[in-house]
Amino acid sequence: QVQLVESGGGLVQAGGSLRLSCAASGSTFSINVMGWYRQAPGKQRELVARISSGGGTYYVDSVKGRFTISRDNAKNTVYLQMNSLKPEDTAVYYCNAVNLTYGEWRPAFGSWGQGTQVTVSA
Repeated sequence: QVQLVESGGGLVQAGGSLRLSCAASGSTFSINVMGWYRQAPGKQRELVARISSGGGTYYVDSVKGRFTISRDNAKNTVYLQMNSLKPEDTAVYYCNAVNLTYGEWRPAFGSWGQGTQVTVSA
């Protein structure tokens, strides 16, 4: 089993920055691609960024150019640097490993961490 612990969220004004961290422990040998998800109130959880073990990245259009995902494989930690934050970025942010299944990136682990709340005020 893998345990995921997210941290780094908070309350910021629009235009501000935050850096999220996700520490993985347990059976991390199975992890290749890691992703950051977010879930806003009343909305489905969405994958906003992912990074492969080799460093290849992908971003959803709404965060492209503002968010940067990175990882430290030695520390089993993934980061999400969020700049130029907007009120619409307000959500609980989660990390998970992701797998490409039937042409769609899906969370690899059924259990999620507690997430970290990001609130952006206008």
